[in-house]
Amino acid sequence: MFTGIITDQGEILALEHRGDLHVRIGTRYDPAGIDLGASIACNGVCLTVTDRGTSQGRNWFDVTISAESVNKTTIGDWAVGSVLNLERALRVGDELGGHIVSGHVDGVADVLSVTDEGESTRIRFRAPAHLAKYIAPKGSVALDGTSLTVNEVEGDVFGINVIPHTKEQTTWGATKAGDRVNLEIDTLARYVARLAEAS
Repeated sequence: MFTGIITDQGEILALEHRGDLHVRIGTRYDPAGIDLGASIACNGVCLTVTDRGTSQGRNWFDVTISAESVNKTTIGDWAVGSVLNLERALRVGDELGGHIVSGHVDGVADVLSVTDEGESTRIRFRAPAHLAKYIAPKGSVALDGTSLTVNEVEGDVFGINVIPHTKEQTTWGATKAGDRVNLEIDTLARYVARLAEAS
């Protein structure tokens, strides 16, 4: 489980297709503190660490990604040099600063527009039609692993505001219209909708 509070921006150092996709990600995390088999959310996708270390003064960890994950997320867009939002798994006793995020991406949303409003930036997205019903004003979503509050919803289009701190600490400062982002709907919204359908 995760909180959607990004703790590092990693850089893809290498990608190799051999059966599955094997990716090496540069990080500020101390590899000595990363267990093999640990979960790290990479742009919102929960991935398992298969190796870790330091090379040429650079910390890194490796992950192996199945074709299913590549096809259901934006991982197919990744390239050497791509920057990713990273978050270590939640530990018992950690502060829950965002909302409960599973790291299981529900779909991909398209960035429609990016507009500066004062110091903040308003970003509008189009969600996949089957997920739009789970997105509500003032509710939470995880976009590329970041816990964000929804401002408004119009059909399958919704908007969020990103403050300067978030732009500095995540990849959101480089977002532009036409980008694709990983979308995970709020777990609570999913269960509320399911209960409504059942009744």
